[in-house]
Amino acid sequence: MKKQYGIFSIPVIVAALGYFVDIYDLLLFSITRIESLRSFGLSPEQITIEGESILIWQMAGLMIGGIVWGMMGDKKGRLSVLFGSIILYSLANIANGFVQNTEQIRLIRFIAGLGLAGELGAGITLVSELVVKEKRGIATSLVAGLGLTGAVAAFIIKENFEWRTCYFIGGGMGLLLLALRLSVFESGMFHEVRQMDVKRGNIWMLFNNRDRLKRYVLSILIGLPTWFVIGVLVSFSSEFGKWMNIKEKIDPGRAIMYAYSAIAIGDIFIGFVSQWLRSRKKALYLFYVITGIFILLFFTILWNGTAERMYWICAGLGFGTGFWAIFITMGAEQFGTNLRATAATTIPNMVRGMLAVFILPLFQMLRSVTDYYTGGWLAAVIIMVITVVAALFLEETFNKDLNFVER
Repeated sequence: MKKQYGIFSIPVIVAALGYFVDIYDLLLFSITRIESLRSFGLSPEQITIEGESILIWQMAGLMIGGIVWGMMGDKKGRLSVLFGSIILYSLANIANGFVQNTEQIRLIRFIAGLGLAGELGAGITLVSELVVKEKRGIATSLVAGLGLTGAVAAFIIKENFEWRTCYFIGGGMGLLLLALRLSVFESGMFHEVRQMDVKRGNIWMLFNNRDRLKRYVLSILIGLPTWFVIGVLVSFSSEFGKWMNIKEKIDPGRAIMYAYSAIAIGDIFIGFVSQWLRSRKKALYLFYVITGIFILLFFTILWNGTAERMYWICAGLGFGTGFWAIFITMGAEQFGTNLRATAATTIPNMVRGMLAVFILPLFQMLRSVTDYYTGGWLAAVIIMVITVVAALFLEETFNKDLNFVER
């Protein structure tokens, strides 16, 4: 009989702490972007251009890392990923404190992205398989909600330390977390499937079957608004503020802190909403509506506004995109145990990577033929339409038994 855990068990707490460090390191460049790039003598225009380029490199690392760590999670076990990924991104972030130019930052953020790719998917997979199915949605929401406060910690530390020191602190936190990982046990479902004659961690299985491919693509598309909001609207809130004639200086780091504080609340809240509605999809639709409302407010009521109003709109956007936990949980629940880590790890990282290969290029193309503001709202409309259509065709997974395999 496999042991099953409650929502406040050691695996859930350790997964939440791991995601806390993951988010701290993932967003640290966006939070320190202006200060760090200004220290190399870049102009405001160069800071915007180089910032987008470095962010694309980091997200490309996340896409590639998601594939590598996902396959390893199904072949070698969920814990192998949780140990390996945190070592890689912790050392990369320490190295980031020593960079001397933008080329070095680009390379280090790519390597950090490779490491960061493994943390969330493996953690959500492990928690999904260890926690009783009736409480699974709440447990994964707690992991995401508590973990997302890492963005708040990153902003507070950025306000009190020089940007290089912020990277040293992040790397140090990751290495300290390794000790806590020793108290977590491997998934019983993984132990069972390892004894079975089935392929494990074969990423091509996601593409060689029409039904699996459909589940996989739809699972990615339902998460697109999260990184459009964070990677475009919030990260470049200072640039949008100038276009909308906001006279006060807008700090993107503070905007990210407001957004992620609200995302953390939203992620916890949606777990209970899903439980109450007994549906993942209904909870998802509710949060899509909230996201859409605040995107509309972002592009309408901020004209000639204030920096404080921008921060609170970013908070509203953050709360709306607090469906991140349910989105990843649905991805994990779509697939069998022999392919679950591969799917659950690659899906969120494909969404993050879509910032590099689809979201930012779409925004850049639209603004080149219109302007910064118009390009932003046109991209928002396109992305929200794609996401809602994808959600309509995705299977409901609430209370689904996860003890099955893909053949």
